[in-house]
Amino acid sequence: MENLLEKLAVCIEFGKVNKKAPFPPNMKGKDGADEIAQELLESGVPAGEILQKSLIVGMGKVGVKFRENKVFVPQVLMSAKAMSTAMNHLKPHFAAGGSDRKGIFVIGTVEGDLHDIGKNLVAMMIEGNGYEVIDLGTDVKTEAFIEQVEKTPDCVIGMCALLTTTMVNMEKIVKEVKAKYPEQVICVGGAPVTQTFCDNIGADMYSMDPQGVVEYLDARAS
Repeated sequence: MENLLEKLAVCIEFGKVNKKAPFPPNMKGKDGADEIAQELLESGVPAGEILQKSLIVGMGKVGVKFRENKVFVPQVLMSAKAMSTAMNHLKPHFAAGGSDRKGIFVIGTVEGDLHDIGKNLVAMMIEGNGYEVIDLGTDVKTEAFIEQVEKTPDCVIGMCALLTTTMVNMEKIVKEVKAKYPEQVICVGGAPVTQTFCDNIGADMYSMDPQGVVEYLDARAS
């Protein structure tokens, strides 16, 4: 089974979704994340082990490559698609309580901002690293974040802003959430966001890439 777990990790790293997928060219005609994840489960390998030894390993390598500019958004999206395909097989086992997730991460692009590519990359990377992700979508108002905190009080919130004009809304939402829940952990990111801005608005963590958020969450979970 170790060999299959390694093969699945490679499929995630290089974005091999299934046997029919032509990408990447050097893996054409070979089983992908879809087939291998199903085979592992049918062979009795626990979903948590598949997550830890395959998905987290593969997505971790993608995250580091992305940070170092060795791969770019299209490749990351293919890896995320392969990861999501494998995760579709694993999710029923997590839902049934057969395996524990590391924690809950709530993410949304803030009010007034409809961009979602960056948010989606972060969500996919974090899910692939063993967390339950609740995606609130785009144009998310304070009330939606607060409502989710009430449902999942142990969650970490991630807020994205891709426009300088919506950074004002990010500041407002962070302060309003913190006013009601002072201990709530909030991570912020997006093209115009900086560490200085994060500090000024009272958020807990800033990262310029998805891997930084993963590392922060892992440090908290350990």
